[in-house]
Amino acid sequence: MRDFDGRPGVAVVTGGSGGIGTAVCRHLARRGSAVAFTYRSNAAAADALVAELAAGPATAVPTGRLPDQARSVNPGRTDQAERAEPAVMTAARLELTDADAVAAYVESIVARFGAIHTLVHAAGPHVPMVHLSKVSPAALTEQLNADVTGFFTVAQCALPALRASRGSIVAVTTAATRRYPVRDGLSAGPKGAVEALARGLAAEEGRFGVRVNCVGPGMLTDGMSARLLASGDLDQRALDAAMGNIPLRTFGSADDVAEAVCFLASDRARFITGQKLDVDGGYGI
Repeated sequence: MRDFDGRPGVAVVTGGSGGIGTAVCRHLARRGSAVAFTYRSNAAAADALVAELAAGPATAVPTGRLPDQARSVNPGRTDQAERAEPAVMTAARLELTDADAVAAYVESIVARFGAIHTLVHAAGPHVPMVHLSKVSPAALTEQLNADVTGFFTVAQCALPALRASRGSIVAVTTAATRRYPVRDGLSAGPKGAVEALARGLAAEEGRFGVRVNCVGPGMLTDGMSARLLASGDLDQRALDAAMGNIPLRTFGSADDVAEAVCFLASDRARFITGQKLDVDGGYGI
């Protein structure tokens, strides 16, 4: 399904080097969208994703280098920028809480691609599972800044371009804002604030044709869940308990989340805004 064939401009994906962000980039590219994704620190994963898609049906081309930020294949080539390829993949290192850097990035993307039709916010640092009673105010402040300020900064900077394209925003949050799992407050609290901002933007920006929605991942075999398993925050006992709370009795994948993101970003969801779609196997029931 080529939902984005013929759509002018590019989809911007934050956190494109993460498990969910990578899946979103792949699905958008397969559906005919040019993709410009950002990452915070994992340059190796970013380069690998660009190279992977360069070797496949979609063609990756360079963005032009931002100061100390951009990474792409064939960095010396600039003539490829004008090609009308079915998919273009670019990557740039970006700190989302740096408003000046984000504004410069968005400006460069609009200058290069002409428009931004979709913003997917899939960025998010690793969040340990810990009881709220053990979370320091400093740790909460840091998480709020990363999640909430990061989302608001990139959304606010992208709004003029999204208004011009009558585009959409999809924020990847968490299913835990609907049904709270113990020890997940450091993630669920800030993500709840992101969802509140998304609803506010949906209410205010609809008059400009901009849609804003959220997707809430549940327990996955990749993404944040995989990091929690690797870090030891989740053990087999916790996994068994989580599985028992999921009516479908299975965990999802980043691809499941990416499918929901792409649907909400596409014209098939043209009359949907201000909503949250949980991809959680029924956990929130």
